[in-house]
Amino acid sequence: MWIEGKVIERIDWNEKLFSLKIEADIQPFIAGQFIKLSQVIDDKRIGRAYSIVNAPGSGFIEVLAVSVADGQLSPNLQQLNIGDVIDVSPKASGFMTLDEIPKVAQDGSQLWMISTGTAVGPFISMLETDEPWLRFEKVILVYGVRMIEDLAYRERLLTLKDTYPDKLELVLSVTRESLPGALSCRISDGLTSGAVETLAGVKITATNSQVMLCGNPEMIADTNKILLDKGLSKNLRRAPGQITTEKYW
Repeated sequence: MWIEGKVIERIDWNEKLFSLKIEADIQPFIAGQFIKLSQVIDDKRIGRAYSIVNAPGSGFIEVLAVSVADGQLSPNLQQLNIGDVIDVSPKASGFMTLDEIPKVAQDGSQLWMISTGTAVGPFISMLETDEPWLRFEKVILVYGVRMIEDLAYRERLLTLKDTYPDKLELVLSVTRESLPGALSCRISDGLTSGAVETLAGVKITATNSQVMLCGNPEMIADTNKILLDKGLSKNLRRAPGQITTEKYW
């Protein structure tokens, strides 16, 4: 089942990376969840999942996407303009939400959000709700990209930093260009060397950290190993831990 959505705004971050705001009457969702966008192309319905960037209750859905040259849907999405329609799943899905994070009783508890590329989307949705600021004393967003122009929502994140100066730490990493104040390494390398924790000003430990990983499978696999070596464990409903993951492809 699909409902009709209408594009009400678009942002082009670079020639391939773009955001769409879509007006659609979807059911209430939880920050961190995704919806599906779909078109019928050559008599075949093509649907793909996209995380919702905006906070619940915004009156629209916003997605961040990259156009892949041989993609079945993303090049078409990039051609959408204000007023164009797109099919939308009526209900959001997914378990990359703060509801799935075990309650942490220790004082000084930290929430680490580690992302690459477009996978920063669900974290922005969470950061624009009250929950992370009420539950955690420190929130650290680690956001890795290749080029400076790939840092979608950078100004939005800086605004959040200004809003929560004592609670939010931003650790940006751009691997192929130099950006003042940012790292220039893969996230896993930055964790291994200690550069990520140094820039954040806090350490990841099993006793006071919850870590959410969202991004490409290689980053997740490498970072997961590093975290396991630090004594953290995978978060399961039957056995709560400290590592929660979502692969982005």
